[in-house]
This record gives sequence, C-alpha cells and structure tokens, in this order.
Amino acid sequence: MCGKRNFTAPKCCLLIGCAMVIGLGHQALAAQPEVKIEGSTAAFTPSAPETSGDRLDYANARPAPLPGNRTYTAARAKADLIRALTAPSRPSGTSGSEPGSIGTGEQTPTMLVPARKESASVRPSPRDYGTSGLPFSTARVDLPDIKLTSHYPYSAVGKLFYLEGTASFVCSAALIKPGVIVTAAHCAAKFGTNTFYKGWKFAPGYSNGLAPYGNWTVAQARVLTSYLNGTDSCSESGVTCRDDIAVMVLNPQGGRYPGASTGYLGYAYGGLGFTGNTTHVTQLGYPVDLDDGVYMERNDAQGTVSFSYSSNTVIGSLMTGGSSGGPWVVNFGQAPGLNGTSFGSYANYNVVVGVTSWGSTTDSVKHQGASPFTSTNINSLLTKACSLYPAACH
Repeated sequence: MCGKRNFTAPKCCLLIGCAMVIGLGHQALAAQPEVKIEGSTAAFTPSAPETSGDRLDYANARPAPLPGNRTYTAARAKADLIRALTAPSRPSGTSGSEPGSIGTGEQTPTMLVPARKESASVRPSPRDYGTSGLPFSTARVDLPDIKLTSHYPYSAVGKLFYLEGTASFVCSAALIKPGVIVTAAHCAAKFGTNTFYKGWKFAPGYSNGLAPYGNWTVAQARVLTSYLNGTDSCSESGVTCRDDIAVMVLNPQGGRYPGASTGYLGYAYGGLGFTGNTTHVTQLGYPVDLDDGVYMERNDAQGTVSFSYSSNTVIGSLMTGGSSGGPWVVNFGQAPGLNGTSFGSYANYNVVVGVTSWGSTTDSVKHQGASPFTSTNINSLLTKACSLYPAACH
C-alpha cells in the first residue's frame, strides 16, 4: 500500500501503521471538552456534528494504524491451538447475546469518490497460510457486476472514515443495532492519551466509491475508560489489549437509522459462539493493501484464544491496515432451510464476537487478533449508549 497514493514509506508501514512511520503524528492532542468519563466507559460527543463542510478526503484516506504485534510466533500459535483444544473451557464470566435483524434493503446511494476501473494488477492472490501456520481464505466480496455488499448481511458492514487533525483515515465497522456500530477502540481514540479522534463518517455497504445506503455522522463515540487512560490489560501496551472495542451512535437521517434498511448483525459475549477456546469466524473489512481498499474483503478462518495474549482470539488472515474494527462473525450468511437434519449447538446466525484489533508487523506472518467480547466491555458500552440513545437501539 505504501507505494500507492504517492506514499514513499516502506512496505511495512501498512502493518504497523503508516501514520507512525511517515510522521503524520498520531500524537496526543489537547484536552477535549467533548470527553466525559462515565465510570468504566468514556464518551466523546461532538459539539457540532459535521453535516456540512465535509473535511474528509475519502479518496486518499489512509488506513488507521493497525497495532502491530511483534512477538506472536508460529510456535506460540501452535501452543495456543494445542491448549485451546485441550483446555476444558474458556474463562469468560457472564455470557449473553443479542440477535441481529434483516433490513428493508431500501437504498439512498451516495457517490463518495469516482469508481476505480478494474485492474488485474491489484487483485490479491490469497495464500493458504503465512509463516504463523494459521490457515485462512481471503477474497473480495463483490463479484463482477454483482454487488453483494448491497445485500444483508454484508450491507450491515461498512467503511468508517475519521479525522485526526487534517489527516483522513479509514477503518471498518459494523452495525449491531439500528443506529449503533461497533469498531476497534483504536479507530476512536489514541490509547493512553485521554484523546478521541473526530469527524467520523460511516458508509454501510461501501463499494468502489459508492455508499449505497448513504453516509452517516456520529452522535457519540464510546470506549472503556481503561483504554482511554492506558490502564487496560495489554500483553503489549496499546497493541494486544483486553478492550480494543468501541461503539458509536449514529445521527438519524429523516428520523431513521441505517439499520432499518441495511439490517444489523447480532453480537455475543462471554464465550458464546466458541467451542471451548476455538471458533470459526468470517472476518470482514476494507484493508487498503487489497484492491486499494475500495472493496469489502471476506476472510474465513479458525480462531484460537491466546491466554498469554490478553485472551485475544487469533486467526490467519491476508488483511492489513484499514481492516481495523471490521467484525468477526460466527455463522455468517443466510441460514438454510432444513429437511431431514437439524442445526448444531449455538445456531444463531450473523453474530459478531470480536473486531479486528491488531496484526503482525511482518508481511509473511499473516495473522490478526481481536479483543474478546465480554460483559464488561461490549455489554457495558452498549448498555450505556442505549440508555442515552434508546431510539438508536430499537
């Protein structure tokens, strides 16, 4: 990616964050009057949501710095897999889940940037596994002349743009309530600095410049206080943490939230969706190293809980910067009709159990991690957000 868009930084910048490498300055900003600490969670409420005078550079938005893990080795991956298969259960505390919903599919198309012409040179060639030994399968979601991203459940996932100063960045996110998205905390705030970013816009179902369901501003962004002030439990400070999770409440348009049309995904916490300490997930997002980040990419892989890495779930993946905050979904897709058989245990469909939190710093390794969804992070964040914005949650 770093050779594109007039970048001159080395190739590794995508994996550990171009903003850090090329000096764009993900630095702590001045104290923000919009920030309010509310017990275990902290919220940023824009004083004047940017509904006009958009300062985002959609065409040249850089990938949000994806925290880079330097120590998760192939040996560690093998040890985690063995332990996951032999450990009796995942120590997760309270568990629970909430279902998603299929929307009406009504679109309000907005062209954010001109569509890019197809080029064979930018089509990725997914590898079966990297040097970590974790298998995966990564491919573009949209097919030639068929935009699957405009249809549920893909439509509930989108690009998340934001500003730090005057620089535009991009993450991935997903609706888990009609007007609430989940993403990574590092797409909302700078770890340990008590500082939030600003100017978020969410484009569900984004595909090659087109936002089929419109572009949505954020009414409030919320992370755990421990992540904001840097006291969160992390095996690597600010990288592999317990609570790299954020929720954002969107501003309604014409009295409606996007989930009414796009639908929204369910979510689960406390180990639901896992068989002991393993699971199978579909990871979705917009990594800028694949297709220039203009298309949604899908990655299917086995997830393994790494207890020595803040109980993060680790998968093999071709995705890189820009995929931050993208959902990890169990039982993804349209449930089949049954005739002569039955579903297995935990047959809930389209349920988010994590979001992309970090990746490797070496291109050949090809794995990523996600903070676990627990009652003290995702549930606490949503409970507070929904108490303040009930219309966004029902």
